Amino acid sequence: MEKIKQNPIVKKLGFNRIILTLVLILMYFVFCAVVPGFFGKARILNALNYVYFLGFLSLGVTFVIATGGIDFSIGPVMFCCALISGYTFTKFGLPMGVCLVLSILIGFLFGIFNGYLVAYWTVPPFIVSMASMNIAKGLAAVYTKTQSVSWPLTDQPSGWFRNLAKAGNIPTGLIVFLVAAVICSIILNNTRFGRYILCLGSNREAVRLSGVNTKKWEMLAYTMCGLLVGIAAIFFVAVYTTVQPGYGDQYNNEAIAGCVMGGTSMAGGLASIGGTVIGVLIISLLQEGILAMGFTKDIQLIVTGLIVIVAVYADVSARRRRN
Repeated sequence: MEKIKQNPIVKKLGFNRIILTLVLILMYFVFCAVVPGFFGKARILNALNYVYFLGFLSLGVTFVIATGGIDFSIGPVMFCCALISGYTFTKFGLPMGVCLVLSILIGFLFGIFNGYLVAYWTVPPFIVSMASMNIAKGLAAVYTKTQSVSWPLTDQPSGWFRNLAKAGNIPTGLIVFLVAAVICSIILNNTRFGRYILCLGSNREAVRLSGVNTKKWEMLAYTMCGLLVGIAAIFFVAVYTTVQPGYGDQYNNEAIAGCVMGGTSMAGGLASIGGTVIGVLIISLLQEGILAMGFTKDIQLIVTGLIVIVAVYADVSARRRRN
C-alpha cells in the first residue's frame, strides 16, 4: 500500500481522491444493478440537481473547517437568502438580477457576522453557528410572514435564472460549480489567504506569534463561506420552485459530510477542494439512489449521519497515524 501511495502519479492525483473516485464509480454501477432504469440520463441529471447547491455549501464550509472551526448555520442561511430575496421579488417586483444579488449579499453579511463573533469576540464557533441558524430561520419567517415563496418558472420572463442550473438538457450548473471549485482551489492552495487559514488550523498560536493578524484571516474564512452560501441559494431556487421557512438543517450535515469525506480535517490545517467536489458527488448520487430504491427521506438522514461518523472517525484515525 505504501508503495502505491509513493507512486508519483498517485501522489500528484492524491490517494484519497483516487479512492473516492473509485467509490463513486462503484456506487453508480451498484445502483444501476439494483434499480431498474437507473442507468440513464434522467437519473444523472436528477442527482446533479442536488450537486449544484450542495456543492457551493460544501465549498464554503471547507474554508471554515480548514481553520479548525465549524458552521452549522449554512443550510438555514441558504434558505433565509432564498426566502428573503424571493419574497422581495414577488412582493415588491424588483428586477430578478437585483434579487439574486440580494441573496448573495445576505449570505455575505451572515458570513461577516459569524466571522466577527468567532474571531474578534472569541465566541466558540459551535455557539455562533447555532445562534445564526436560529436567527436565519426567524428572520426569514418574520420577513415572509411565515409564508412559502415560489420562484418564477423557466417559461416565465423572470425565470431566466434557471438556465444557471440547467439549460434544456445541458447541466450548466455543473460547469459553474466546477469553475467555482477551481477558483476556490487556487485561493486555498496558491494565495496568502489560503495558506494562513490552513496554518490557523495547524497551529494558531505559532501563526499569531509570527506577527500574522489571525483574527482578520479567520473572519475572512467565514465571510467566504457566507458568500458561497448566498450563491448556493441561487442554485437551490434554480432547481426547486418553492422554498419554505424553517427548513435547511439537513443540508448542514450533508455539506460537512462531503467536505470531510473529501479529506478536509475536522481539526483544521488540512483541506482538499478536489476531495470536496468528489465527496459532494458521492452524497448527491447516494441521495438519488436511496430515493430510486423506494426509501423515504428519513433513511437518507440516517445514512448521511452514518457517513459523517465514518468520515470523522477516518479523519481522527489518520491524524493519529500521522502523529
